[in-house]
Amino acid sequence: MKKELWSPSNDMLFEVLPKLSTKDLLKLKCVSKEWQCLISDRSFIQVQLKNMEPPSGFFYQGRYQWCDEDYDWISYMPISGSVATEEVHNDVLDFLPENVVILDSRYGLVCCRSIFPCNVPLIYICNPVNKEWKAIQWPNSSRESSIALVFEPLKKPINEFTKFQVVIVSHQDETSTEGDRYGYFSFNIYSSETGLWRRSGEICYCNHNMLKKGCVCVKGIIYWLTDGDQILMFDPENEISWLISIPLPRNQFNLKPEMCLGEAEGRLHYVLICEHGLQLWVLEDRFTSQWDLTYTISLEELENENNKYLFKIAEKLASNFNTDDIPWIGTLAFKDNILLMRVSVNIYLYHFETRKMRHLCSLSALAPKPFFVATVVPHTMSLVPLGQS
Repeated sequence: MKKELWSPSNDMLFEVLPKLSTKDLLKLKCVSKEWQCLISDRSFIQVQLKNMEPPSGFFYQGRYQWCDEDYDWISYMPISGSVATEEVHNDVLDFLPENVVILDSRYGLVCCRSIFPCNVPLIYICNPVNKEWKAIQWPNSSRESSIALVFEPLKKPINEFTKFQVVIVSHQDETSTEGDRYGYFSFNIYSSETGLWRRSGEICYCNHNMLKKGCVCVKGIIYWLTDGDQILMFDPENEISWLISIPLPRNQFNLKPEMCLGEAEGRLHYVLICEHGLQLWVLEDRFTSQWDLTYTISLEELENENNKYLFKIAEKLASNFNTDDIPWIGTLAFKDNILLMRVSVNIYLYHFETRKMRHLCSLSALAPKPFFVATVVPHTMSLVPLGQS
């Protein structure tokens, strides 16, 4: 009777276990060989992915502001729902064959690249949970390129193998026959189904450069912030690019605003901190650049509700209180209504639903020397395999 109840073929197990978090399932794999086989099965993982777990943490890798050298120290700040653990891990990606630069993460898979300089630069797709990884030859080793991971397991199931794409976007400057200079973005696409790169025929004319704040992928469409008032969009499935106007032009502010892109509930969000306060915008129509303001709180309200962490925030912003031109407050990453932000030398989580901040760690805990400029990538744990079934 007991043996039949706990059989992996029992429908009850297949119905109940996928509702658990990845963290809980990792513990349950130790119950028995049968449970380990069930939880490792691709069909089981496909069902479990539909639960859409909240972010489990954030990768943080500092960047030198005034030089092109890569910094190899990657920190991982785990969180659990609305709780910050105040722990930092520096060995999450140590299973890879070399030190890397973090780029992107999607449904548990992490995209990173070799550190420059190197003889043969590679792009790595890996899963820190099962420590599986795949190396991809890089067709273009330009440091100015931006690399994005497109992985949509709910649209392209992983039952047979894990299907994903890697997109490299590069910016070029050209001179016309009349002597006018213009810029444009071009795109290279890698498919795990073919194992090949191909150059997209799509180009997007734009004289702005991408900000080094990473990218956001929403339902297979990638978005990048630029140093202008536009967001670059690329749809790799249909090979369509577009420039989307940001909600508020930068020249409307007296102080330099801080912003970042993020995803929640399958929609693109734009987080803005300026003299008017903290705002959250959601993109309603990318082709008409229609945004809706879904959340706003003044700096005074933000400080009053979080006076344990904030003090005279409006005054410090107005007086241009900074160090080496680094803003006193910065937006780092947004995911599922959670904002990772920096205030002075500390990292905080801000929950839009509760309007409360929580201290996560100090900058000094993230690297041997503090970095105010960094690549920050939200990460959600998953059991997605990269090997063949």
